[in-house]
Amino acid sequence: MAISLTPAAATRVEKFLVKRGQGLGLRLGVPTTGCSGMAYTLAFVDALPPAALAFASPGVPLIVDPKSLSYIDCTELDFTKEGLHEGFKFNNPNVKDECGCG
Repeated sequence: MAISLTPAAATRVEKFLVKRGQGLGLRLGVPTTGCSGMAYTLAFVDALPPAALAFASPGVPLIVDPKSLSYIDCTELDFTKEGLHEGFKFNNPNVKDECGCG
């Protein structure tokens, strides 16, 4: 079981953490919400929550709650820029379907 960041995503998260002035790492989650029933979440972590799993990634620890792990196992988080749009992209091999709203 593993989750990783691309170099572009790691650089972007490191910049956010430096600008923020604190942070242990980045939490990835998949709560039940949205029109397809699930949605990705990203949040900065200042302290390791109980029962959370930590994955070593270049420069930035990734924190995942055990409930979300089965949905995002083997996922790679990337940061992309396309024209005027930029943002994080989840490359998740476990996705079977997506809603039309993104």
